Amino acid sequence: MSVNYDTYLSETAKQIQPSGIRKFFDLASSMKGVISLGVGEPDFITPWSVRETTIASLEGGYTSYTANAGLLELRTEIAAYLKNNFRISYDPNDQIIVTVGASQALDLAFRALLNQGDEVLIVEPAFVSYSSLVSLAGGNPIPLSTNAENGFKVTAEQIEAAITDKTKAILLCSPNNPTGTYLNRDELSEISKVVKKHDLIVVSDEIYAELTYDEEYTSITSLEGMYDRTILINGFSKGFAMTGWRLGFVAAPKELTHVMLKIHQFTTMCAPHMLQHGAIDALQNRETIVEHMKNSYRRRRNYIVQSLNNIGLECHTPGGAFYVFPSIKRTGLTSEQFAEQLLLQEKVAVVPGNVFGESGEGYVRCSYATSLEQLQEAMKRIRRFIESLG
Repeated sequence: MSVNYDTYLSETAKQIQPSGIRKFFDLASSMKGVISLGVGEPDFITPWSVRETTIASLEGGYTSYTANAGLLELRTEIAAYLKNNFRISYDPNDQIIVTVGASQALDLAFRALLNQGDEVLIVEPAFVSYSSLVSLAGGNPIPLSTNAENGFKVTAEQIEAAITDKTKAILLCSPNNPTGTYLNRDELSEISKVVKKHDLIVVSDEIYAELTYDEEYTSITSLEGMYDRTILINGFSKGFAMTGWRLGFVAAPKELTHVMLKIHQFTTMCAPHMLQHGAIDALQNRETIVEHMKNSYRRRRNYIVQSLNNIGLECHTPGGAFYVFPSIKRTGLTSEQFAEQLLLQEKVAVVPGNVFGESGEGYVRCSYATSLEQLQEAMKRIRRFIESLG
């Protein structure tokens, strides 16, 4: 007799949609000659010193569990990194947890915070996992739509208008994925006033903090009154070209990390031992590692923004990350139609904007984390595709 598994599965889990990014990445990877502007992954290889340190750690037999929160040496380096670069002080003993990527850190934050039905405000367009992580933790994700006319920036007034008696937290990602939008100190200051007024928690995804191009990065945690009500999420994937290493961290008041650590203990135990040694090396050699990549990304950003606007796909200049979010509305195609036809006709992979929320419809995400030569060829193909539409 066959088993009706549908009756056994979690209703929440069944309703979660697969990643729209992966859908197009998988299709593109099955085709030859594709230029992928899809997946948000640095085209740089993890620096040799980081790899060498990790290899030496493995050869030295560092294959055991670490403390649940991670190696104290790594947590101490993370604390120094946050203090020296972002002027935020955390105690490595009980305010920092090393996680399996920033994604796990987000999961820990939501599971520690949310009761059934609690609302979390999410600025859209937003990374595809945010709403799902909130839902899996029993919360209710509430989208806050932004638009190109405002550079995809959320305002304090917009946040305040969305707050209800069930609102517990707001999730901010600056620089943003997929738009690249950066919220500066003045903008964050206005948002923080609303957060304090309504007694909210901010979950601040700062995974792209190293990749800001026009202004010095400001963490909302560093603003007056925000330290005690912010959960800071960061990691090594983007700024240090360590995506496959799956190493992140969360920093917060100890009353919050205490609960997150309990969840971490029972679901993950700890991040891999030898990889944590590599992360220590990455932080100790930060300036050499980051600046080279950052300068390269800035040049590519300037090129792709100018090229897309010249083609006729209106595109704002992002303040950070390695994405642009051009409008494709003039083509008359939906975001999915545009992405699919461009891939099949010209073998350029982009991500349809609607996978990042309803406000992303009419746009596509292009990652410029690829070589300038590849970007130049991609722009030629996109121009040819646009011209073929008439």
